[in-house]
Amino acid sequence: MKKFLLGFVASLAVLIGVASLAGFPPAYLYSAPAVASGIGAKLLCSARYVTGFSQQQAFDDLVQYSPILELLTFEFDEPGGAVTTSLLGLSEKTATYLSGMGCAIDYAGFGQRAAINTNTVGTRIPTTGNQAWPLGDTVSAPDVSMQSLLATQVQQDNTLGLNTRALLVLHESKILAEAYAQGTDETTPLLGWSMAKSLNSIMLGNLELRGKLDLNNVPGFPTWGEDARSQIRISDMLTMTDGLAFSEEYNPGDDATAMLFTVPSTSSYVMEKQAQHAPGTFFNYSSGTANLLSRLYQETLGSPQDAYDDYLTNIFDPLGFQNAIFEVDASGVFVGSSYFYASARDWARIGQLMLNRGIINGQRLVSEDWIDRATRPNNSENQRAYGYQWWLNRGNENLRWRSLPEDAFSAQGNRQQYLMVIPSLQLVIIRLGWTAGRYPVNEQFAEIVQQVGR
Repeated sequence: MKKFLLGFVASLAVLIGVASLAGFPPAYLYSAPAVASGIGAKLLCSARYVTGFSQQQAFDDLVQYSPILELLTFEFDEPGGAVTTSLLGLSEKTATYLSGMGCAIDYAGFGQRAAINTNTVGTRIPTTGNQAWPLGDTVSAPDVSMQSLLATQVQQDNTLGLNTRALLVLHESKILAEAYAQGTDETTPLLGWSMAKSLNSIMLGNLELRGKLDLNNVPGFPTWGEDARSQIRISDMLTMTDGLAFSEEYNPGDDATAMLFTVPSTSSYVMEKQAQHAPGTFFNYSSGTANLLSRLYQETLGSPQDAYDDYLTNIFDPLGFQNAIFEVDASGVFVGSSYFYASARDWARIGQLMLNRGIINGQRLVSEDWIDRATRPNNSENQRAYGYQWWLNRGNENLRWRSLPEDAFSAQGNRQQYLMVIPSLQLVIIRLGWTAGRYPVNEQFAEIVQQVGR
């Protein structure tokens, strides 16, 4: 016991020292071990077994988030598809890969994810690969000028340390050019982080099209029935104006990190959050709200199996996804805030759906009216340039991207992921990478727009 206590004190002293040097507040220490081991296990597992990066590349990407993560010890179970991490022995977590469902942190007593039938879900082999994109994955020869521009941008980005890994331009339903770097190609499923929110909104729009959900109604969560949350509509949640008290600061102990890396059910964590503002009046960006929308998707359809099968039948197959994984948490609910992995060509399929006003591969997934509502500014007091989980160029006093057309809108994610849609130009731009800090999206994408116009 004495030896254990001495080891614990020594580990804690190291953590305090690193945290102090990094400028973290004392409150960081309480939550840091659980968050660090959680983010380590989850991201290392998905980077290795979903994206296909080497163990070293997965770790190099991980530690960019915080110097604390340099202290992690980790063990890859290659045959089992699992990763176990520990922060100085203070907290240990394991994340496990399941075919077709990617990775999630394991929690005792939560077997919903493992119970999903992987015979139909987990070994999805596209049968349309030889057909033309977007149904299949065959594309025409690239436009020489655009290909040169993309190659130059990727090279310049990575010389500057911006870590651009995929850049794709789609114009008038044709992939004009695509460029890849850092061990990726057109088949590599890359993490979109919060770009998953935009797919999440499409899935709810699809339920509306099929008459299974009215987005103007309340979600009907039982625990919300007796207080101010009973007035929150699904459309308020889609525009992040639900008014829930959720913090998106991404520090240990913050709501977002606790939700993603320390609990088995992301949606249950958020379900307990109370109302802070009247619905529809105040924009508060919330990954928690996105996961409540995923919970709503499942509850509308039934079980985790029902939800996953419905997604495959009504979203995955119609879009023509070839290299895409939508991960679920330990409770079996999609992590609609963060964990959709897809190739650049698959992300572009989502953009094509939006350009086509809800139709792709001859099938309507959402209504034209939903497209209009999804890309319309909201009515909040503080941030109107946001639709149904889509960032808008218009809506505020100034354009979000001053050099791009006013009708541009985008799915966006941490590390500067972008799925930019410009309907007036029939243009989609996909940028995937691992950038710490700012990415010059306005300037880079303006160059692409100019090239399209030549």
